[in-house]
Amino acid sequence: MTSADMTSEEKNTWVYAVVTFCSYGAYLAIILGRARGIPLTAVHYVGPMLWSIGGAILASILGHVAVGIAWPKDCDKKDQRDREIHQFGEYIGQSFAVIGGVAALVLSMAEVAHFWIANAIYLGFVLSALLGSAAKLVAYRRGFQSC
Repeated sequence: MTSADMTSEEKNTWVYAVVTFCSYGAYLAIILGRARGIPLTAVHYVGPMLWSIGGAILASILGHVAVGIAWPKDCDKKDQRDREIHQFGEYIGQSFAVIGGVAALVLSMAEVAHFWIANAIYLGFVLSALLGSAAKLVAYRRGFQSC
């Protein structure tokens, strides 16, 4: 598979998946690095989480711009198949966003530390993005049949 074989939407999906994975990995590395010898709930996580989310948004935008610059003729081409694959991937990915929300609700009802609640939500969003992206990429590579 080469970049010439991919649509602009598929390239942007790869950007989104890689950025999501890397930004969350960086967040985990920072948090776990700060937790040496102290409980995780005592780690200052808000700053790294906000930087991770903000950095991912910025990196994703820059990645999409780079895709548009590198392949300008494909930039505005979005057909019905692309729209259906996008909708399919978002539908699949939303399950983890819901699971993360429910987990946060349960954790807050149990009066668990804010650290765990915030991280449950963040992990839910990350898994949602990764699962949705994976579903889209599989649909692009293996085919997709709409209803």
